[in-house]
Amino acid sequence: MTSSPALIPIYTTRGDVEAYLVYPYLFNRLGEWVGFVTSAREVYSVLGSYVGELSLDKRILRPRSLVSEDKPRLNPPAAPPRLRLPQNSPLPPLMRELPHSLVDVLEEEPELLHTRDSGEMREDMD
Repeated sequence: MTSSPALIPIYTTRGDVEAYLVYPYLFNRLGEWVGFVTSAREVYSVLGSYVGELSLDKRILRPRSLVSEDKPRLNPPAAPPRLRLPQNSPLPPLMRELPHSLVDVLEEEPELLHTRDSGEMREDMD
């Protein structure tokens, strides 16, 4: 019997599920690939741009003052197939309040995690 990879919900500070992790792939609520996570818990977009870090309470956080260009771009892994998501998600853990110096990416900057066919940094079609 083969086991399927673990599907880990990623929460916002309000407790909403906004993404899912099937290591190393990160998917949005529609099951579309939007990023990947390294073994050091760093989160990158599908284009390889640094987004933030996966916290222990399953949120994607980044310093408010961080500029994505401060971290080198990584080559993303091969694109995974679209993910079939469960109809229900587990209740969120109690979230600690964030200091002003940290940003919850999925709440305040969700545009950093977009699909390959959208977003400001995608390649031109010409």
